[in-house]
Amino acid sequence: MSKGKTLSVVFKANHQNQGMLLPPDLNDLITTNHPVRVVNDVLDKVDITSLLHQYKPGGTSSYHPRMLLKVVIYAYINNVYSSRKIEEAVSQNINYMWLSGMSKPDHNTINRFRGKRLQATVKPIFNQVVLLLCEEGLLNIKDLYTDGTKIEANANRYTFVWGKAIKTSRERIKQQLHDLWQYAQSVAASEMDDTDPSGFDKIDAAKLHQTVEAINNVLKDKAVSKEVRQKLSYAKKNWPAALDKYERQEKIIGGQRSSYSKTDTDATFMRMKEDHMRNGQLKPAYNVQFSTNNQYIASYSIHQNTTDTNTLSSHITQHIKDYKVKPSSVTADAGYGSEQNYQWLEDKHITAYVKHNQFDRKQNKKIQQKKPYSADKLAYDEQKDSYLCPSGKTMKNIGLFEKTTRNGFEQLITRYQTKKCDGCPLQKDCNPGKANRVIEVNHNLNRLKQQADKRLKSKRGIAKRKQRCYDTEPVFANIKHNHHFKRFMLRGIEKVNIETGLLAIAHNLRKKTA
Repeated sequence: MSKGKTLSVVFKANHQNQGMLLPPDLNDLITTNHPVRVVNDVLDKVDITSLLHQYKPGGTSSYHPRMLLKVVIYAYINNVYSSRKIEEAVSQNINYMWLSGMSKPDHNTINRFRGKRLQATVKPIFNQVVLLLCEEGLLNIKDLYTDGTKIEANANRYTFVWGKAIKTSRERIKQQLHDLWQYAQSVAASEMDDTDPSGFDKIDAAKLHQTVEAINNVLKDKAVSKEVRQKLSYAKKNWPAALDKYERQEKIIGGQRSSYSKTDTDATFMRMKEDHMRNGQLKPAYNVQFSTNNQYIASYSIHQNTTDTNTLSSHITQHIKDYKVKPSSVTADAGYGSEQNYQWLEDKHITAYVKHNQFDRKQNKKIQQKKPYSADKLAYDEQKDSYLCPSGKTMKNIGLFEKTTRNGFEQLITRYQTKKCDGCPLQKDCNPGKANRVIEVNHNLNRLKQQADKRLKSKRGIAKRKQRCYDTEPVFANIKHNHHFKRFMLRGIEKVNIETGLLAIAHNLRKKTA
């Protein structure tokens, strides 16, 4: 047998039941460059005075909010979003035990802290973390790349209320009431006044009840069909309550959205890209807006709008309010390229690298050649304020009118008309209608688009467009796919704001440790 070899297997000693003279220190078990130390160091620098004010004196002692904040944010860094799983981690995971100082808050304490205590304080804490990262030179809050993503709400996907359905149901009741009124007048016209309830723009429960009672009184002694009696009985019993319900539902929907979920009334039904059925199914969700820099989240906001267009001004306004600093530039995709957004950014003296909906199409010659006679291709004479039609005839200014967008923005539209289209060889393709061609032009929007084109095609604009793609998109991919946060845990827009703030803090600290 060769030297140094043995016939038996040698195992290391197992000291499972051996007592220790001194207890182990958890601090010695965590490496110096571990992410949990970064979380601890950064959050130790944060002022939590506003969070401390959420607690009232008296009663039993409470877990320290700084400790709970560290534990919850570290949990979000590690894809642990359930309060019960956080409770389990605090009892079993060395990193959580070190952060909590061996304290063991239960899931109710964690959930109450997250859903109630952080409601008014998570945004200031996030802002402080961002400013600390700015001091280290990791990001710049004056140079923003803005984009949005939709995250599913914690709501039933099939308990929905649609604004159009409410309007249809209300109109149906109004029409049926009109038919009953007309029937009653045909039977006893002399006993009724001429006030037809269907003539009102909107009928309420009180007016409807009064009208049904009037019809019942008129037809009480008359020979009417059984169907009419049943209809009046059903109307008296159900229609007032239905109108009250519709009114409550319309108040919940408001004027900026068209639907909501019954299990989370703040959530709006939106078309989701990440649909397991791959058919673009509508689901209750929130529109989350992020402004990033160097792939760090500089600001966030939650919206109920299904599109990004109407979110930009409020999002940037919140950013200015939080940091008391106005961004020097904002870069965004074509979803934000509206006249209202361009004008707002111009008024605020913020340089906008924002595409409009025709920017990419204008770069494609084949697409541009498809409609050679469209209004945007006609020559404009600014001095004479007139256009030249494709055949060379003058199109004169025939007046202005104001147009109000859905969200209340006033647009000024100018109309131009050619003298005579009849007999023109280009009429078939240029103006197939019988009347002379009229075009509607928004000069302010055209001016803003030309400015955007010039800015986006400059060297700095091209660099900004490239940067936007790999600045904001990876943030969404990291949160939703790498860290599996595709559905909120809490309900209501206020609590969703809390979760988004925790996600944003976790993302920034996770990137700092990467």
